[in-house]
Order: sequence, then C-alpha cells, then structure tokens
Amino acid sequence: MTTSPARRAISLTGIKPTGVPHLGNYVGAIRPAIALAADYDAYYFIADYHALIGVRDPRLMDEYTRSVAATWIACGLDPERTVFYRQSDVPETFELQWVFSCLTAKGMMIRAHAYKAAVDRNRAAGESDLDAGIDMGLYNYPVLMAADIVVMEADVVPVGRDQIQHVEYARDIVERFNQAFGAGHTLTVPRHVIDEAADANTMPGLDGRKMSKSYGNTIPLFASTGELKKLLKKLKTDSTPLEAPKDPDGSSLYAIYRQFASADQAADLRARMLAGGLGWGHIKDELHALLDDHLREPRERYAELIADRAGLDAILRAGAERARERARQVVGNVRRAVGIDA
Repeated sequence: MTTSPARRAISLTGIKPTGVPHLGNYVGAIRPAIALAADYDAYYFIADYHALIGVRDPRLMDEYTRSVAATWIACGLDPERTVFYRQSDVPETFELQWVFSCLTAKGMMIRAHAYKAAVDRNRAAGESDLDAGIDMGLYNYPVLMAADIVVMEADVVPVGRDQIQHVEYARDIVERFNQAFGAGHTLTVPRHVIDEAADANTMPGLDGRKMSKSYGNTIPLFASTGELKKLLKKLKTDSTPLEAPKDPDGSSLYAIYRQFASADQAADLRARMLAGGLGWGHIKDELHALLDDHLREPRERYAELIADRAGLDAILRAGAERARERARQVVGNVRRAVGIDA
C-alpha cells in the first residue's frame, strides 16, 4: 500500500544475531537506527532465520538472539514506542517470500553480492564446482530480505553502503509484483537511507582494521570495566615518543574517542595530541574512562535484561503481536491480489 497522510512513514531495521554486539555495531548500526524512531514509526526485528545461514548451533542461536534483544533495549530502544520482534515470530514473512520467489529472476540472484563473493572464493580455491558449499539460504537471502521489508510496509530501510543492493532488489521485486498484480493491490516501494556520519566514521578494531567479528578484532559493547581496560591496551599504536606530537586523524584511539565524546572533549584531546607530551598509554586511559562512564548504565541494564529471560521473551512476544497485525493485513491483500483469497 502506498504511503498516505493517514499513517506515518515506517522505517525497518533488521538485526542478524551472529555474535556478541561490539562498539562498531553500536556506532555504525544501533545508535543511528534507534535515532530514526524520532522521525518514523520504527520497526526493528531480530533476523534469526537469516542467521541460520551461518549459525548452526542452537545454543548459540538462543544466546545471540537474547544478547541482541537485550543490547538494543539497553542502548535506548523503547519497545513501547517502537515495534521490536523476532523474525521467526511473524510467519507471514515466509509466505510472502514464496510469492516474491515466483516473481524473482534467477539472473538477479546470480548477481547478488553475497552469492558472487562465495563463487569467487570457490574459484580462488580452485574448486571445480563453483557452487560448492553454497546453500539455498545464501542464494535466496535477498528474497527473504525483500519479504521482511515489504511485510511491514517499510518506506525506508537504514543500511550501510555494502547493503544497498538488498534494498534495490526489494524495490525491483515489489515493482514486478505491482506490475503483475497492481490492479488488485499495490505494495510499498522501499528506499534505503544511509547515516552519512556513521558511514564516514568506521570504527577501527584492535588491529587498526575495521572492527569486525570476521577479523577477530572487536571490543564487546558490554565488556566489564577490567576486560575493557585490557582490550584497550591492545589497540594498535605507533612508536611516536611521549613528548612528540601525535596525529589524531591517523589514530585508532582518537577515532574511537570522538564517537563517544562531546564536541568539546574531542577538541580538547585533539589539541593535546597535536601539542605533544601525551603518551599513548595516557590516551588509552582517557579512552577507558570515557567509554566506561558512557556504557556503565547500559551495561547494568543489559545484565538485568539477560538475567530476566521471561521478561525479555515477553517484550519480544508483545512486539510480534503488533508486527503480525500489519503482516496479516499485507499478506491478506497479497493473497487477494494474486487470486488465492479472491
């Protein structure tokens, strides 16, 4: 259904539970996505079925799902003002996926970034079968994502630049549906939005590369005070002596510091680094003090949520009930449009 003055525009954020959230997740995804709730009716879902592509341990799936849920709430997501749910609790999504699969060209799936990357890895490894190890979950990933977006009538989807293709695929699939069945019902055509500040300020990891679970260089968002201090000591620096000026723009320490500091705090540290007389150890101590103070309350809230499994599950169930109200309406309209429930 196209956007009308009768309803506020909807934003949708998917969160894949594939590990313990880290500082890079917070700066690049959690903080900007939660901010969207000020301007949109915000929907957030834990993409547990998407995670099955890589997570095959049921214990870890459960742990990661609860960790993601507790993290987002602890960081400011308000389940009363937004809709927060598990993908698996909205079965209408998977019915819509099948309808979309019947309208999606195989050639488009072959051009999907994740599939192409997997084929390229096989080619580089000398595999005779370029599809070796590639399952249909990976291959069909963009179609399920399109269903996730459309089943909630999302107008905007916040993504990083490497995820833009998924939203473009969703637009293409929706346009195919509207062309084929639009006389009966027109689906919302989504668009992507990018938080330019978050996109421009990639969080560096312990080794100086982008913070990523795949690199093993992350700093857990809710590490204890002691663990956080130990990890920050591992941040890569150069051999510039204590008395010499240091380049803030080339420093991982400063790159992390300014993401959590006020403008005045960041300007002050920048000036002192350029003036010299400040050692890397001193900067790491200041960074630890800043992060520990910033994350103290969210860390405590996270621990409370994780300890109360029944309470966390109740929050997600309540969100799923609200999400299914919209999903049932969308899928009901789709069924009538294609002639199944005419």
